[in-house]
Order: sequence, then C-alpha cells, then structure tokens
Amino acid sequence: MPKIADAPKRPANLSLNSKVLDMAKELGMNVSATVDALLAVEVEKRYWERWNEDNRQAIVDYNARIEREGLTLARYRTFARED
Repeated sequence: MPKIADAPKRPANLSLNSKVLDMAKELGMNVSATVDALLAVEVEKRYWERWNEDNRQAIVDYNARIEREGLTLARYRTFARED
C-alpha cells in the first residue's frame, strides 16, 4: 500500500453529528487530526480487503501449487517444521 500518512493536508467539508462535535471540542480534541487518523485506518483496512479480493484466485492457485509441489527451497531448511 502506498504510504499515505505523510501526504500533505487539504481542506474538506464534512457533516458531523453536532452533539458529538460539541463534546469533542469540550474535551479539547483535535477533530481534524482524529478524523484523519480514523479515516486512514479505515482506508488501509478497505485497501487490503480489496487487494485480497482482487488477488484471491492467485492466492488460491499459489497455495494449491505449494501444497502439490512443496516449497522450492524446503530442502535447505535447518529447522524442523511443525504441522
């Protein structure tokens, strides 16, 4: 995933629950920073959900090949495999 945390900020219009917004301000919260952090978490979650769905068949095929043929370098392992 591209690094998004260091991107420059830009203004956005949001509609937020007025009571929640008032309470956040009373608590001294930085609403912009809070929304930015929470949105970044949600974006990353959805990015990986989409990536997994887009690559689902390739992952299934890869796992089937490994199950069928084993790992290419498995013979060089210096540790015991636990099943």
